[in-house]
Amino acid sequence: MRLIDSTKLLELQNKPTKIRNICIVAHVDHGKTTLADSLISSNGIISQRMSGKLRYMDSRPDEQERGITMKSSSIALYHALDKEEYLVNLIDSPGHIDFSSEVSTAVRLCDGAIVVVDVVEGVCPQTRLALKQAYSENIRAVLVLNKIDRLIVEMKMTALDAYVHITQVMEQVNAVMGELFASNVLENEETLIDKQPEMHGPKEENNIYDWTSALEDADDSQLYFSPEQGNVVFASAIDGWGFTIHTFAKLFSDKLGVKEELLRKVLWGDFYLNSKSKRFMKGAQEKAKKPLFVQVIFDNLWNIYETIILRNDKEKVPVICEKLGIKLTTRDLRHTDTRIQLQSLMMQWLPLSNTVLDMVCCKLPSPKEILPDKVEKLMCSRIRDFESYHEETRKLKDAFIACDSSNDRPVIVFISKMFSVDKSILPENKPKALTPEEMALRREKARQMREELKNNVNSETVPIKMEKESEPDLNKPEKCAVDEKEKEDENPTAFIAFARIFSGRVKKGDKLYVLGPKHDPSQVLSKKDFQIDPNKKLKDLHSDEHITCTEIKSLYILMGRELEDIEEAVAGNIIGIGGLEDHILKTATLSSTIACPAFSEIQYAAVPILRVAVEPTYPSQLPQLVKGLRLLNQSDSCVQVLLQETGEHVLVTAGEVHLQRCLEDLKNLYAKIPITASEPIVPFRETIVEPPKVDMANEEIDSQNIDKTTETEKDPLITIYTNNKQSKIKIRARPLPNEITLLLDKSTDLLKAISQHIKILQGMSKNDKLESKLEEMHINGKHGLSDSFSNNVPRRQMPLQFRDSLSYVDCRRMSIKYLTYVNTNLCICALSSVVKFGSLFAVILSARAMMLNTVRCVTSA
Repeated sequence: MRLIDSTKLLELQNKPTKIRNICIVAHVDHGKTTLADSLISSNGIISQRMSGKLRYMDSRPDEQERGITMKSSSIALYHALDKEEYLVNLIDSPGHIDFSSEVSTAVRLCDGAIVVVDVVEGVCPQTRLALKQAYSENIRAVLVLNKIDRLIVEMKMTALDAYVHITQVMEQVNAVMGELFASNVLENEETLIDKQPEMHGPKEENNIYDWTSALEDADDSQLYFSPEQGNVVFASAIDGWGFTIHTFAKLFSDKLGVKEELLRKVLWGDFYLNSKSKRFMKGAQEKAKKPLFVQVIFDNLWNIYETIILRNDKEKVPVICEKLGIKLTTRDLRHTDTRIQLQSLMMQWLPLSNTVLDMVCCKLPSPKEILPDKVEKLMCSRIRDFESYHEETRKLKDAFIACDSSNDRPVIVFISKMFSVDKSILPENKPKALTPEEMALRREKARQMREELKNNVNSETVPIKMEKESEPDLNKPEKCAVDEKEKEDENPTAFIAFARIFSGRVKKGDKLYVLGPKHDPSQVLSKKDFQIDPNKKLKDLHSDEHITCTEIKSLYILMGRELEDIEEAVAGNIIGIGGLEDHILKTATLSSTIACPAFSEIQYAAVPILRVAVEPTYPSQLPQLVKGLRLLNQSDSCVQVLLQETGEHVLVTAGEVHLQRCLEDLKNLYAKIPITASEPIVPFRETIVEPPKVDMANEEIDSQNIDKTTETEKDPLITIYTNNKQSKIKIRARPLPNEITLLLDKSTDLLKAISQHIKILQGMSKNDKLESKLEEMHINGKHGLSDSFSNNVPRRQMPLQFRDSLSYVDCRRMSIKYLTYVNTNLCICALSSVVKFGSLFAVILSARAMMLNTVRCVTSA
């Protein structure tokens, strides 16, 4: 039975400082959904005994069958800590690589993350990816070391061996965090160095910079996971127990006669208890002593598992319960399954849900504590500086940081994805509970009907006659055809927007702007007579239009498999919004002002690469397939639907499991027709690399196979003759120099920015205008591109002979002009001559032009 009703959750929604928006991330099968079940059971939504078995957040049938999570789902939980009440919006995310896009959409909406690691398997690829996604979104994380029971039952480790093993796992996790932190700090430091004015002189190249100083000055106090800080939980989600250092410090402070603060410092680390002096000493490893953590915690834990699970000694179970102050029911004591006995005992002694939720409320930030750096990352992408926005747009940063729900604050809502639900589970379509007045009215009507039946005993045949008369109407072919057509037209699937409110208050009936991902407030605010047609929808927009208007029709609290209708929602909350399927494809931003920028693009870890061609089994059902593909594309953030020139419909997914899920959804949910899919195809990308100069493995074998008679080396040249043998074409393929390829990789954001700018200018008819517009890009100016990548090619990388003769800015401008000329007149061979300008930046632009197929091959160089 649910312990907290929705009115209490609505009350807590108005207190942003008491809200925690968190997600659970981990590798597949590390115990995320089992942990989520345990947290949900604390609110009485499911039974504690069903934790890990029900998998409440996995509502899809294929999720239950496969035993893996395929989509992110959210639930609102209540938690009380030290007489303070909290609202925890928990998002359970998948761990499979095919569904890593769901992790990206979940992380974007959260302020904190619970990282779950299986202590047996350790740090896995998806663990690294989840940590990277959390770090890139500037959210704080806490660690849950799960499945410690496997070390006892399966691995048969001793308590001391398990302690050493867990220490190594924690070091692996912290090593990943250290790599992310160091790379970020050094990247920012390099940008700062490039911005500093450089002195001309021969000693410039000999200057030595101490890169370690940047790492020493950077603040990493909140970065690493450490049990003494209280951000690490030792747990077994399947058995329902978990603890932190603070848990046992509170339990044993009175028994040992030591202050709780002191126990927190010595329970983890190289400390041991001297039995003679009754003091905590350092140097347990040197003196071959058991660490205090093993003496106080793990030995007791191992003793319980060995007594109940390994030896099945039922006589000692009541003794253990008495010492721990736990009361088990007679049913639990007599139960033949030892695992259930253990779970009942451990859930009372060390409840996992209380431990994790306490840590979440203490260690993870509230929406009010959003960092200014995160706000700028959300408002603008890496290819643009925040200062380049309009003044009205820059003022919205204060609204983000304030997280205020006052009426004078602008409304800013970000929608990370659209997910589909059956219309039958919507709250407005469910039968509502009757009020006492309605129940009394129904009783009165029933009483009147009984009295009429008693008075008219002879009229019993009348209802039968009426039923018989009504039968022919139901069998009319016209009416059946109309009903069938209505069923076809009616879509049983509704789309709900998975959203978070960053500022303001959203109510039913509010009219807001829907800002597409390509919306640029600077262009809109610069137009004086800019107007928006309120009747336009997404399908009616032109290529240069990215704004529509919508009315908020329904708001929901997301409760896992269920939705609860609400009238309004305030800043800091994760909610569902209905009725936006005609205005949003995958992601969008809702705002009360058009000055709000579109949120920066979500960085997906997996790219859809697996292609299949789909077609209906019966060709007459092609319209249903097209409609189903459109709905599938809208509901899945990592799927692509393509229409080839040949007329075939191509579905592109992230992997085999993702493909199977999409095909099942297409058959059973969206198109509802039998379909035929081709064999999956993975596209390959080929490149040219230089042969290794030294092959240590096969050097001797290759030297033996050399033909001594022919000393001349074959020239890697391919000669092709035309059909009439009158012309001959010779082709030699050479790889780009390593310096250029590295520079291309490093300058991805710069190339993307220039590519977008060129696409905007492609509509211009005359090339002279295009050239003049390119000059106005202000590569080094603050009103143009971001400094973080406009200085990616520092002056020191230029050849010395060109630094004084040609200024670097002029060189860049000439490079941009050169791109224009290459786009119209020059040939690919001119690439070699550009290097004479002394700027690798020109090479980048030229290579990018070739990659975009904008270079037309002409015979003149």
